[in-house]
Amino acid sequence: MEKIGVIGLGNIAQKAYLPVMATLQDQYEWHLTTRNEAKGEMLEKKYGFKHFHQTLTELIAEKPLAVFVHTPTPTHFEIIKQLLTAGINVYVDKPISTQISEVESLYELAEKNHLLLTCGFNRRFAPFNQDLKKITNKRTIVAEKIREKALQKADFAIFDLMIHSVDTAVYLMDEPVNKVDNFAVTNDGNLEQGYITLTGEKSRAQIITNMIGGSNLELATVQGDQTRQTVTNLSNLTTYQTSTVTQSSRPDWETTLVTRGFDPIIKNFLKAVSEGLPNPVSPESSILSHKLCYDLVQTLK
Repeated sequence: MEKIGVIGLGNIAQKAYLPVMATLQDQYEWHLTTRNEAKGEMLEKKYGFKHFHQTLTELIAEKPLAVFVHTPTPTHFEIIKQLLTAGINVYVDKPISTQISEVESLYELAEKNHLLLTCGFNRRFAPFNQDLKKITNKRTIVAEKIREKALQKADFAIFDLMIHSVDTAVYLMDEPVNKVDNFAVTNDGNLEQGYITLTGEKSRAQIITNMIGGSNLELATVQGDQTRQTVTNLSNLTTYQTSTVTQSSRPDWETTLVTRGFDPIIKNFLKAVSEGLPNPVSPESSILSHKLCYDLVQTLK
């Protein structure tokens, strides 16, 4: 049974990853890393995990096939570098880094060592977003994130929140990006609005983030030459055709972690590293998503 490691057992790991990993204990031997003994005991009692380590060095010594990294973003670069250097595949929460040079160097290291470095862009794997991807002859793509009233420093908001919409647009585009336009509106260093436009030969993607919009909403719309579809909050799909509007919701029995793409991205990554399949989140597209956010941040300096 292959060993899979996890480092960083905070909020995102406990909400989005460990519940899925717990269901896969008959397929993989999970090795969790935490210095907090009480947290380890809690997770063992809740999910049945048996293997715990206090340091990254101890985890690497187990020679896992892959490690999921859920530590704070500033720690990513050194942790990922150590893992890739040790010959271990890596899955990491977005962003890999807020520095594009670090993102690019880590992907270069992964390629050099014939390993996968997969960024956790879960929205690509949300079932309704995958329906949007199937639309042919795309003309217009809009990926929008709205917050009721969220005051966050601009660089943090762009890499923590706006990056979701950025990557959704990158994923949905079916052609190379020929031109990028961007601008942001800030107030006392906080992001109020962020905009990026991606132009291809036949399609255009508009990425919009509004941090003071009076509601909490996530939208993705694709207009093709025969249909228009909008996904709302990853859980509802509206299809527009001549004289017809159809609304669909995810099945009642489907878990939130499937609806939001976490369950499928975890399983796709594990399948890829186990069977030698291509990276489920291509390095080229991931680098582009990071670069678009990095470049927007640079406009504020």
